[in-house]
Amino acid sequence: MNRVLQPLPLVGGYLRRPLEQTLDRALDRTLEHTRSLLLEKQAADGHWCFEFEADCTIPAEFILMQHYMDERDAALESKMAVYLRDKQADHGGWPLYYGGHFDLSASVKAYYALKLAGDAPDLPHMRRAREAILAHGGAEHANVFTRITLALFAQVPWRAVPSIPVEVMLLPRWFPFQIYKVASWSRTVMVPLFILCSLKAQAKNPLQVHIRELFRHPPEQIQDYFAASRQGLVARGFLALDRFWGFIENWIPAAIRRIAVRRAEQWFTARINGEDGLNGIFPAMVNAHEALALLGYAPEHPYRQATAAALRKLVVERADDAYCQPCMSPVWDTCLALHALLEADAVDGSGGPDSITGEEEKAIAWLKERQICSDPGDWQVQRPQLAGGGWAFQYANPYYPDLDDTAAVAWALARAGRPEDRESIETAANWLSGMQSRNGGFGAYDVDNTHYYLNEIPFADHKALLDPPTADVTGRVVAFLGYLGRPRDRDVLRRAVAYLLREQESSGAWFGRWGTNYIYGTWSVLMALGELQDPSLQPAMDRAAEWLRAMQQEDGGWGENNDSYAESGLAGAGQASTAAQTAWACLGLMAAGDRGSMALRRGIQWLQTHQNGEGGWQDPFFNAPGFPKVFYLIYHGYNFYFPLWALARFRNLGCSRSG
Repeated sequence: MNRVLQPLPLVGGYLRRPLEQTLDRALDRTLEHTRSLLLEKQAADGHWCFEFEADCTIPAEFILMQHYMDERDAALESKMAVYLRDKQADHGGWPLYYGGHFDLSASVKAYYALKLAGDAPDLPHMRRAREAILAHGGAEHANVFTRITLALFAQVPWRAVPSIPVEVMLLPRWFPFQIYKVASWSRTVMVPLFILCSLKAQAKNPLQVHIRELFRHPPEQIQDYFAASRQGLVARGFLALDRFWGFIENWIPAAIRRIAVRRAEQWFTARINGEDGLNGIFPAMVNAHEALALLGYAPEHPYRQATAAALRKLVVERADDAYCQPCMSPVWDTCLALHALLEADAVDGSGGPDSITGEEEKAIAWLKERQICSDPGDWQVQRPQLAGGGWAFQYANPYYPDLDDTAAVAWALARAGRPEDRESIETAANWLSGMQSRNGGFGAYDVDNTHYYLNEIPFADHKALLDPPTADVTGRVVAFLGYLGRPRDRDVLRRAVAYLLREQESSGAWFGRWGTNYIYGTWSVLMALGELQDPSLQPAMDRAAEWLRAMQQEDGGWGENNDSYAESGLAGAGQASTAAQTAWACLGLMAAGDRGSMALRRGIQWLQTHQNGEGGWQDPFFNAPGFPKVFYLIYHGYNFYFPLWALARFRNLGCSRSG
């Protein structure tokens, strides 16, 4: 481990430089250790793909899926059970993230999965889980997605589930509810689910395992599973429509249902995406796998083979345990690792093609091969005349390029400065410019996905059905287009910056939709505004920088808990310092013009003194939401490339000699 540096004496709020050379040498050692470790993790073909971990609902659902299909892998199931037992918290249940509060739905699924895996209900850990579930109202109060799983396993009647009619596939695009009015992740999960729910699918459940002990009242006797949904006029209206549909569903002509099922089948099978899976995300893959079986596809059919392979590809299996990832993140990991290396390998801090290493060239080549230019994509529904040019998050996902990855990749290519990459960069810039929403911001996958009333339908109790513009994605697009500096993008940038300024909180921070939370959002926007070099933006940047300094912890680092998504008073705080969040804060401060404040230097010192002997950083904290308040993630790569990026930029800006 690096030698612990003693705090330097202060003069006027900045650090004096009697130990400047010592600091520089220590910084160089930290950088070299971090860079070497990151390069050790690069694949032979030039890319990176770190583990991508979620809460226990994903491995629990993997076990449930195997019992639904009667496709059990006893050895793998046993290892996943070890993982689930290890993640049980002191409160008896399972949280949505490390150190989080009890979550009823996650706990119901984890308990059911363990019981399916052979854990007897009278074992101490099962008894503690059951008591916690019952103390929080019982399984009847689990969320809609959990109740759908329970209905598939005949643990609750189908009336416990909202009506999810497959006939939705026949609705015109102008209709108030239509699949292209919800987010890409929602539609890929929903379409095969329409089939499962409309046809009232039933799990094979070969061991006939049940969990009636998790209910306070017999499930078949509960009259109202939607009491919590009657909040607000719109929600009550949708609930009334849901009940009306449930009443008339049996009167739908069989021919209409067959047409609707066929339409849904054609839609999702066109997007199966081989061994990379439907939209590259676990929930969509599971629903597709189960729907194919229900529709009569044989196990040896290429579609069934593909969905099974895609699900197995997500599994991380170790010597003693195993878990299932919600997704894979190779493009995101690779482009961010490339950003960090470009900063670390810059010649005299200036960068450019002369400083590009062989490892970086391989990463660039790998990324360029995955640019999506001519494939059909759902984004074309809103922009049919716009040429493609984006990147997806996963190894392959041509229907769903996303703006965040596209901006981050293209920005890295632009920073590399190689003439041979110009066409890819221009193509990406054109696509991004064409994907701006009316309010000036940018969503993750779609344009103007802002039909907020749809979050009130009974199916959407997670309130995550939509993909509206967000400050962090908009910041990434602005950073790239601002760096590129094309005259044709001036109006796009003007509107995007206006959106960002409107989104700034009274504290000076920005909300982080795709990373935890206000520290991530504030870093994302400050990096963007810093690329514009516009003096008129400095007051907003100064407010954000002051907020970051105010959130610094006593040890010099930064740490924000995912509780801040539910309690805004916890913005920027709530947990021990982490490497990723400390790096974001330092990068944000430097983007705002900080070249030597005490806060910045203490942040850099925290990164140096907390580096482990291998050159990395470790902590157990979840660092991103899949859906705020509902689903959280750990990007394991964040503790490698973000600290390297921050440390290298600190060196390149001459911050260690400032003050």
